[in-house]
Amino acid sequence: MTTERGHRTLAALAVFAVAALGLAGCANEPTRVQPGASAAETLQRLGAPTGRYPLNGGGERLQYSRMPAGFEVTDIDVDAAGKVVSVTQVLNEARFGQDIKVDQWRQNDVMAFYGRPYEISRVSSFDGAVWTWRYKAVNERRMLYIYIDPTGVVRRYHTGDDLELDRIRD
Repeated sequence: MTTERGHRTLAALAVFAVAALGLAGCANEPTRVQPGASAAETLQRLGAPTGRYPLNGGGERLQYSRMPAGFEVTDIDVDAAGKVVSVTQVLNEARFGQDIKVDQWRQNDVMAFYGRPYEISRVSSFDGAVWTWRYKAVNERRMLYIYIDPTGVVRRYHTGDDLELDRIRD
């Protein structure tokens, strides 16, 4: 027979377990890495990145993407000495205009910045591929579309609403 005290003890243990899992999740959150941390500490804490890309000056970008199901891509730039110099969640609508280099970026630049897209498709109004990433803007599900021509050059981009959830509900 279970007593009221036993129920409280079980409830307290459940709360403790949930809190411990939450703290463990925070430890694995790429945006919580601080500049100055070592690359080795970062890799130990977060595990293998979804992408690794060389940077000018001998550094490296460690990329942690939550695609295809998630909404975030975090780029952690490490200098040649193995220290983290920046941590950036790049799927941020306010940054697209300054980050995306139309007529300059090539396909490999897009990969090094945003990682693998959620989807690659074609449309009749453009000769090339349309790479798509999911992201959130103030809890609204959105899409980033980058148009890459047959030579591998970014020709334009735009954003739009993510209608996938509406399609699933219908």
